[in-house]
Amino acid sequence: MRRMNVSDSVKVIRAAAFCIAAVTMLAGSRGSAQEYLTGIEWQKPPVVTPGKSCGDHPSDAIVLFDGKDLSAWKGGETWKVADGVATVGSNDIETKQHFGNAQLHIEWSAPTPPNGHSQGRGNSGVFFGLYELQVLDSYQDETYYDGQAAAIYKQHPPMVNAMRPPGEWNVYDIVWTAPRFKPDGKLESPAYITVLHNGVLVQNHFALLGDTPYNRPPQYVPPTELPVRLQNHGNPVKYRNIWIRELKEPQGKHVREPFMRQGDKETPVKQAA
Repeated sequence: MRRMNVSDSVKVIRAAAFCIAAVTMLAGSRGSAQEYLTGIEWQKPPVVTPGKSCGDHPSDAIVLFDGKDLSAWKGGETWKVADGVATVGSNDIETKQHFGNAQLHIEWSAPTPPNGHSQGRGNSGVFFGLYELQVLDSYQDETYYDGQAAAIYKQHPPMVNAMRPPGEWNVYDIVWTAPRFKPDGKLESPAYITVLHNGVLVQNHFALLGDTPYNRPPQYVPPTELPVRLQNHGNPVKYRNIWIRELKEPQGKHVREPFMRQGDKETPVKQAA
């Protein structure tokens, strides 16, 4: 190992001194940098444990169907539950609990072998109340575009067709913003929906025009909180792994007007502007 001479030692000392000076200057600049503060005291966000694998429900989810029974639903007596799967029966089913803003995860599979065409092939639907996200076997089979899989029925086609073949499992991950109504029942803000179909974004914060009937224009009617409904359309569509999360905005208290801070100096944003 080579011993350092005096010249090498001086270089090392100078390099160390330079690093110390740089760190000191950086710390000083951060301390004197101007910072914007909102004046809001935020509550600590709650801790949620994610599912162990993709599609598993997080710790704050309400499990609507875990493969065992349809006890969370009204009308489930006519649906067949076997091998962790619920198959559409002779009627619609809807959750006993109603929801406002929510994140919904649901998996579904079209019948195999495929049978029928267009709206007669693997047809069902996922509803929040009267607002439908279409379930349909749209794999290599066409129908009207605002009625295919992942369409907001009769209002908005999906951006792309992300269908898997019949017999394979499709996944909808839905973010639902419920409509809001004034005390007199008139609409205050519309419903919005974002949908990922098999991990592919197909509806991006779409503002619904109202409910989604086949035989009349859409309209809005109260209430805000609604059940999740699964449709019987005469086809034995299968469902599994259904869970939902109620969404709540972060909570905070506005304690003062927004301000700028630099060191010990604080200036209201209105004055700073």
